[in-house]
Amino acid sequence: MKKILVPIDFSDHSEYALEVAATLAKRHNTELVALHMMGLSQAVISKEDSQDMMEAMFYMKLAEKRFNEFLDREYLKGVTVHTTVQNYKQFHEIDSVAQEFDCDLIVMGSHGSSGIKEVFVGSNTEKVVRTSEIPVLVIKNKVKEFKMDTVVFASNFDKEAIVVFRKAKKLFDVLGAKMKLVFINTPGDGFRSTKEMNEKILQFLLDAKVNQEFTLSDIATFNAYTVEDGVYGYSKSTNADAIAMPTHGRRGLAHFFSGSISEDLVNHSRLPVVTFKM
Repeated sequence: MKKILVPIDFSDHSEYALEVAATLAKRHNTELVALHMMGLSQAVISKEDSQDMMEAMFYMKLAEKRFNEFLDREYLKGVTVHTTVQNYKQFHEIDSVAQEFDCDLIVMGSHGSSGIKEVFVGSNTEKVVRTSEIPVLVIKNKVKEFKMDTVVFASNFDKEAIVVFRKAKKLFDVLGAKMKLVFINTPGDGFRSTKEMNEKILQFLLDAKVNQEFTLSDIATFNAYTVEDGVYGYSKSTNADAIAMPTHGRRGLAHFFSGSISEDLVNHSRLPVVTFKM
C-alpha cells in the first residue's frame, strides 16, 4: 500500500478518519494525502474583477492556513503527509484525486448523530462511496485503538461477486486482516441450507483461486430476518473489527447482493465499514 487519501472538512469526524489513517500509515509504512475541498463558486474564480480575484485568493489562503493548523497533530509525527487544497465541488471528484496521487485507500469520516446512516441518505460520504473505484474505509466515531484483525465479508457468493471479493482480499492481505465469509439466510425463496451454502462458498473460493487459503471455519451461514440484522449479528458474534461490503455504483449502497441492505445495519453497528465498488 503506497498512499491513503483522507478528505478533510475540519469536522470532528474527518479528524477521526485522519487519526485512523495515521495509524494505518505507521503500521504499513504508508504516506497520507490530506485533501481539502474548498467548493468556491466557479463564477467567483473565473471573474476578472480584481476585487473578486482578491476575495478568492483570500479564501484560498485562509483555507490553507486552517488546513495546516488542523494537520498539526501529535499522532501525525513521523508520517509523511502530502497536502492538497482543491476547488472541487463534486464529491465524485475525490476519486480522481485518489487516482492522481496513486492512492490505494480512501479513509473518510461519517457525519451526523446517526453516524454512518448518512451513507444511505445522500450524504457526501455516500457520494464518494458510490463513485470511488478505490476502496473506501468509513469511520463512524473516534477509535481509541484502531485495529483490523478480523473483517466480515458478507455476500451471496454468486460468480459476479468474485471480482469485488478479490479486491477485498487484496486489501485485507496487505492490512493483515483475517476475512470471515458469511451468507445471511433470510426467510423466503432465498433460504438455503447450511450444507448448500457451504458447498456454494467453497465453489466460489475455488473459482476465485483462493480455496487453499480458507477453511470451513472461515465460512458461515447466519440466519436472520433481515440481511442487515444478520451482518450485524454475525459481526458481533465473531468480535469482528470491521464489515466489508460491495456497492453498486449509481445504485449506491441500497443494493447489497441479492437483496437490499438498509441503514439499520450501520445504525446498530459502530464498526468501521469498508466498501468496494462492483
